[in-house]
Amino acid sequence: MVSTKAKLGIVNEELRSLYDSDFALWVEETAKHLQDRNFQDIDLENLIEEVLDLSRRSRHKLKSLLRRLFEHLLKLRYWQSELDRNQNHWRGEISSFRQQIRDELQSSPSLRGYLRQILDECYLDACETVSITTGLPLNTFPKATLATMEEILEKSWFG
Repeated sequence: MVSTKAKLGIVNEELRSLYDSDFALWVEETAKHLQDRNFQDIDLENLIEEVLDLSRRSRHKLKSLLRRLFEHLLKLRYWQSELDRNQNHWRGEISSFRQQIRDELQSSPSLRGYLRQILDECYLDACETVSITTGLPLNTFPKATLATMEEILEKSWFG
């Protein structure tokens, strides 16, 4: 007869194996163990990694949204040859990115500080991308963002 401790190890190993072979099923099984308060059978190492990854994904999403927001703000302000043809599209994208950033910050207010930390980096990344996609020289754009994060997220700031 197999001891209870050995059984737990097998269940745990099976769950760890499932993590690599069928992630969706691993999530369902892990959730079931949590709901049943069956904590001893949880694949704790991978669960911890997934929980930490949730925060990384939120940060990555915010960074991407901020870069895209800056790209469209820069196009709207500096790409004059395409302004008549594209300004409504750019304004729509600017509005959408602002809304998505505000939504993320509403559900995770602690990320507001992170957004402030990456503001300059995202701005410079956007300048480089816009320079490449538009053919505008990189020195067309100011060397640093000319607004705070709060101003950039407001509808009244150029866009």
